[in-house]
Amino acid sequence: MPIVVRLDVMLARRKVRSRELAAHVGITEANLSLLKSGHVKGIRFATLAAICKHLDCQPGDLLEFVDTDEV
Repeated sequence: MPIVVRLDVMLARRKVRSRELAAHVGITEANLSLLKSGHVKGIRFATLAAICKHLDCQPGDLLEFVDTDEV
């Protein structure tokens, strides 16, 4: 998939546990785990905004486009 989720990196940088983020954002730990692993088809902007606010980051810090066509 050309979009790579870097949420785990930002959690480590901010020293925030997944459980804490899930509780603050209002999603289940299971859904947060799916998001971290990139096994989701979409994310609500409200959820993304809440994650960014809690981690004090930008959406680009969490999501990265990797062009798989370039070899």
